[in-house]
Amino acid sequence: MSNAWESLFAATAVLASAGPIKQRLVDAFRTHLASLNADELPSELREEFSSISSTLQCVRPMRGETAVQATVRKMSDIEAGNVARRIVNMLGALARQQNAPRTPKLRAVGED
Repeated sequence: MSNAWESLFAATAVLASAGPIKQRLVDAFRTHLASLNADELPSELREEFSSISSTLQCVRPMRGETAVQATVRKMSDIEAGNVARRIVNMLGALARQQNAPRTPKLRAVGED
């Protein structure tokens, strides 16, 4: 889960930097999230991550661009901001999950 944490944290840092939201979203996904395997995330976050990945790669690219660039190019700034918010929310959910107190699993003890 450390790689997932680092990837989401780095992506969020890019999203929080200066520049147009569309460019920040493309950079954050391309640089930090595209290579992240959903299996590295807790099961509760995998579906959201897969949904974000699909959302960002649904437009067929033109020559010289990636699917992510093509998809984000077609988005409004509001749509791009909403996807960015979803990424930030995933980091928050991961942080809450890592800081949640763990309850030990109880196992039945065999009778002798």
